[in-house]
Amino acid sequence: MQVIDSIEGLRKARKAITGRVGVVPTMGALHEGHLTLARQARADNDTVIATIFVNPTQFAPNEDFNAYPRDLAHDLSMLETLGVDVVFTPTPALMYPPNFQTFVKVDQVTQGLEGDLRPNHFRGVATVVSKLFNLTQPDVAYFGQKDAQQVVVIRRMVADLNFPLEVAVIPTVREADGLAMSSRNVYLTPEQRAAAGVIYRALVAAAQAYDEGERTPANLRAVARNVLKTEAQAEIEYVAVNDPSTLIGVHEPAEQPLLLSMAVQIGRPRLLDNCLLPWSLNNREGLTATLGV
Repeated sequence: MQVIDSIEGLRKARKAITGRVGVVPTMGALHEGHLTLARQARADNDTVIATIFVNPTQFAPNEDFNAYPRDLAHDLSMLETLGVDVVFTPTPALMYPPNFQTFVKVDQVTQGLEGDLRPNHFRGVATVVSKLFNLTQPDVAYFGQKDAQQVVVIRRMVADLNFPLEVAVIPTVREADGLAMSSRNVYLTPEQRAAAGVIYRALVAAAQAYDEGERTPANLRAVARNVLKTEAQAEIEYVAVNDPSTLIGVHEPAEQPLLLSMAVQIGRPRLLDNCLLPWSLNNREGLTATLGV
């Protein structure tokens, strides 16, 4: 496995690669969710490139950039075990050199949900991902369902800027109690970790209501919120029902697929989760066909 920390080194390595290339962009602190993306990339492609970069431009001043968990040696060991061929580990100074002034802004699908609460977050995401796509030149890029709005933003950017690649969406990987795996879960105390299982229960309850015929978005949101309210430590930031392609809020009963999203703070971390309705769409084929472009 090649570990490369320079643009020149990555370009040289990429030039020597032939066949189908998959890329797995990460911010490190790898967990089973990331590893699932890497395994899928390994199964689908001749060469797998992973990137590890904690991107400062997607963090707001009051967020946890400096404290974000980092363990490069452990990350590299896990990626090597999975057969990843190349890992790109740039620094912020390399990705954003002095006088850097070009950013990528995606409009409509960055509005609402996380876009309302984290100004410039998706500008930072779109910018760094576009740079990583330019550097790695993949045939397929792998992202997880847990960050559904990010998936929609990236797929919109790929379509609008004519990147010659496919964005594959891999279902959320969960703990035994359903909690979505996240690097920020390490911030949870044991008591908070036990409480966090309520998020998955809220998704399941809303999905069951949908499967039983409920189609009114306000009622689906209410089902999820009522479950969340059973946990005193859960501070609800939002529960939303949106069109999974455009991310426009849905307010009238509809038979189309829906994206149910929520953000809940338990202790220190904000925990994000979502599911497609009907629940049967929460697989690679359903997600890739439904989320975004």
